[in-house]
Amino acid sequence: MPLNHNGTKTAISQNIKLIVDEWQQSGHIGSSHPHTKSKAVQQAVAIALSTADRDRKKTDPS
Repeated sequence: MPLNHNGTKTAISQNIKLIVDEWQQSGHIGSSHPHTKSKAVQQAVAIALSTADRDRKKTDPS
């Protein structure tokens, strides 16, 4: 699952869609198995925001 490590809203949205699409195909996100789409979306949002935050911290000089 290659996520976009850009912190823009578009990149975060694309990452959420990618993660949810993966869940719909395989039934799991990483090692987690959310039972409902709502739970999968919540987890996808958390992953996407965490990925964007990590990237922001790497590029932020302060």
